[in-house]
Amino acid sequence: MANPGYGKRSAPDQLRRTAHDFAHLPPREAAIAAYVDRLPDGADISVKTLAKTLPYGQCALRTALNNLQRAGHLRRGREHLTDSKSPRWITRSWFTRTARDDGWWATFTRGDVPEQPPERARPTRSRAHILLAALSRTAPALSLSEADCAMLAPLVTDWFARGATDEAVVLALTSGLPTPVHHPASLVRARLTGKIPPEAVRETRPPLRVLECTKCGAPGRPEALPGGVCGACRGERAPRHANAPLPASEIRTRAAGIRASMTRQRRERAPV
Repeated sequence: MANPGYGKRSAPDQLRRTAHDFAHLPPREAAIAAYVDRLPDGADISVKTLAKTLPYGQCALRTALNNLQRAGHLRRGREHLTDSKSPRWITRSWFTRTARDDGWWATFTRGDVPEQPPERARPTRSRAHILLAALSRTAPALSLSEADCAMLAPLVTDWFARGATDEAVVLALTSGLPTPVHHPASLVRARLTGKIPPEAVRETRPPLRVLECTKCGAPGRPEALPGGVCGACRGERAPRHANAPLPASEIRTRAAGIRASMTRQRRERAPV
């Protein structure tokens, strides 16, 4: 595992793992990507650490990771968690088994959650459904059917959205029950709607993220880093702007010329 703040960070909204996730990559890159994919978040995926485990040298690993970045599986950068109340930027290495294009990474850098096609996954019971189904263990009088749980689950989800814990919901539903309880589902519905807590006032801001060039480490906007590489490392010459600062050598040359001109003018004005 890497030091806190470093290491692998899984990108959101990935598709389910399959045996063909990296079939589009060369064999070496596919093997490295499959290995990194199975590492937990926070694992050290630096070239030196990977070279100790995988049968590749550091030079080959560095090239392979750059290829994974160009293929859309990896991005390096920094992130500042706006809710952490700390001015420190955290180094990140984001990895995704689902290849992403430059547009997706730009959206991710802005803090927006990209849309993802729905997976063909087996439906599972929600946290709210499980809580309702287990009510009878605490209060046998509140034994609910499968249909009752499915109908009431959205009301419990509203409680969770307002910051309520499982214990708070169970306490609100089971304390002071009448004897007997004639209609458990109706009683639970009445309590969920009548005792719902107020909405918590939260200011949630997305984290600030900036990507870095995979070769030189220079930070830049996602649009300026196609494939994770900056223009200078791609061999492109940046256009000279009119207001761009002059290099130091040119400043010294111009200053020397100004001083020489002033000296010449003083000599011409001096009396003979």
